[in-house]
Amino acid sequence: MERKLEICCYSLESAIAAEAYGADRIELCDNYSEGGTTPSDATIRFSVEKLKIPVNVIIRPRGGDFLYTDVEYETIKQDVLRAKELHANGVVVGFLTADGEMDMARTQEIIEMAKPMELTVHRAFDMCKHPLQALEQLKEIGVTRVLTSGAKNTAPEGSDLLAQLVEKAEGRIIIMPGSGVNENTLSELIHHTSALEFHSSAKTFEKSKMTYFNKDISMGGVDSVDEFSKVAVDPVKVKKMREILDHTSSSS
Repeated sequence: MERKLEICCYSLESAIAAEAYGADRIELCDNYSEGGTTPSDATIRFSVEKLKIPVNVIIRPRGGDFLYTDVEYETIKQDVLRAKELHANGVVVGFLTADGEMDMARTQEIIEMAKPMELTVHRAFDMCKHPLQALEQLKEIGVTRVLTSGAKNTAPEGSDLLAQLVEKAEGRIIIMPGSGVNENTLSELIHHTSALEFHSSAKTFEKSKMTYFNKDISMGGVDSVDEFSKVAVDPVKVKKMREILDHTSSSS
């Protein structure tokens, strides 16, 4: 039984590295510190052109919650259409109502708009009030997969709910554990959840190659943010997870 590895990438360089070391699919994002927002047109276009594996694009106009104004929602719709024009494999979205339910009306509209692209519901799902109920609704409207940590900070913490979600999915929707998925946690997550797809950032932080630093200024105005490093993919982590997945797939 083949198991797949999706790597979250915040740059084309990271996506190229992830593919080279064993990723099956890329989730393409921008703005790591915001939890992932919509990447630029050029980043999407070059990623689709240069990679042989599928590229799914997060469509999220800002950080923060998943309750979007009408203006923000219009932006999301235009970004979905643009991702389709650029031949992305899929889009990654998530909508909540003010009272913590999954917004099925908006989700279904985006599904129709996005076709024939895949549609993944991201970890907005983990913030909803009734995840098992929400899963049944998402199954009915044709969502491809749900990226979830089992309504906890990390997938290992939420593994009991993840196992329930995989069972309740009944093969009609993919449950993809994410958050805290790495070479140290993957084997146990496979065993405990029986999931077939896993999502990881495999992240590392690369120091700037600048040799001069003006220490009197912070461009973001926040001293706690290191503006002279960038998030990247660690190829060693990707390779180790690929090996774990291949081993468990061959022994299933």
